[in-house]
Amino acid sequence: MKKILFDLTDSELEQFVTDMGLPRFRAKQIREWLNRGAPNFSVMKNLPTELREKLDSVAKTLPVKIVQKLESNDNQTTKFLLELNDCEQIECVLMRTTYGNSVCVSSQAGCAMGCKFCASTLLGLKRNLTVNEMFAQVLIAQWELRGDKLKDTHPNGDANNNDVSHIVVMGTGEPLQNTENVIGFLERANKDLNISWRRITVSTCGIVPGIDALNTCGRPINLAISLHAPDDDLRAQIMPINNRYKIQEVLDAAFKFSETHNRQLMIEYILLGKKNEHGEIELFNSTPEHAEKLSDLMHGHNVMVNLIPWNAVDERDFASISGNAVHRFQDILIKNGIHTRIRRERGADIGSACGQLRLKSARK
Repeated sequence: MKKILFDLTDSELEQFVTDMGLPRFRAKQIREWLNRGAPNFSVMKNLPTELREKLDSVAKTLPVKIVQKLESNDNQTTKFLLELNDCEQIECVLMRTTYGNSVCVSSQAGCAMGCKFCASTLLGLKRNLTVNEMFAQVLIAQWELRGDKLKDTHPNGDANNNDVSHIVVMGTGEPLQNTENVIGFLERANKDLNISWRRITVSTCGIVPGIDALNTCGRPINLAISLHAPDDDLRAQIMPINNRYKIQEVLDAAFKFSETHNRQLMIEYILLGKKNEHGEIELFNSTPEHAEKLSDLMHGHNVMVNLIPWNAVDERDFASISGNAVHRFQDILIKNGIHTRIRRERGADIGSACGQLRLKSARK
C-alpha cells in the first residue's frame, strides 16, 4: 500500500525524502503542495518530472482521492465522491454562496443512525473518519476553488477570495459519534485555514453527551439539531435515536450550548409527505398542528428553524410536499414569532443530499 505523505509529520516526511536519496529541502517543497491540497504529484511543477514520477510510484498525496465530481447546472454547487485509502467512499459538497464558499464535510464513512428519510444510513456505518480525512475534504474543495492559481510553477501566492470561508459538518455520518476527531478537525481548520469559529457549524441528530462535550470544548461554533418532528412519538418513527435521547433532553443540552456561547441555535426540519393507498400525498410531519407544536418547543429561545423540502431518495418511502404546504408551515412559525427560513435547494440536479452519490456508486 502506498504511503500517504499528508499523514506524515514534518520530521517523518523529511526522513521519507532522505531515504529516497533526495536533499532535505524537497520535503519542504512537497509539504507546501500538500498543505494546498495537491491531488497528485503531477501538479508539483517545481519538482523535476523524474522525481514526480518516482513519488507517484511509491506514495499518495492526500488520504482521499476524487472518484467522481459533479457540477450543478448553475455552477454554484460541486459534489465530490471521494475514496479513502481502504477503498471506503465518502462525499463532500462545495457550495458557492453570496456570503462565501462553504464546504459540507463528512465525519464518518456511512452512518449508524438509521433515520428513515436519509440515504446515508442505507449502507450502514463502516468507520469513523480521522482528522486528516476530514481536513483533506476541505483542501480538495479549496483546490477546486483556486483552480489554475495553484497549478503554476510555485505553490505560494495570492489566491484572492478563492478560499473556503465556511465549514458545515453535515455530510455523511453523525459527527458526535466521532466527537474527538471532529473537535480535532475543527481546531485544525481554525488554526491552519484561519476559519473563524463562528463560520463553523456542526449538525447532530441529538447525541446529548456529544453536545455536552462540544460545550465543554468551549469553542463558539454554531450548533444545528436535526429535529424533524415536534413530539417524541412522531420522531421515534423516523429517527431511532429518539428512543435513547428524547426531544426535551436534546433541546435542553442544545439550548444550554446556545446560551453559553451566545450563538443562535439552528433547528433543521425536513418537511415530509407520504403517499396514501390512493397515490395521494398526505402530510407526515408537516401539518399546521405540527407547526404549532414546533413553535411551542422553540418559544422563548434564540433559534432559527431551517425548513428543508425533502430531496427525494428512491429507496425511502416518503414524498415531497407542495410548495404551498411548505409556506403554510413557515407562515405558522412566523405568526408565532419563530425565526425561520426555507432552505434553498442546492445541487438537486446532481443528487446533493447526503449519501446519494455514494449509494449510487456502491450499487453499480
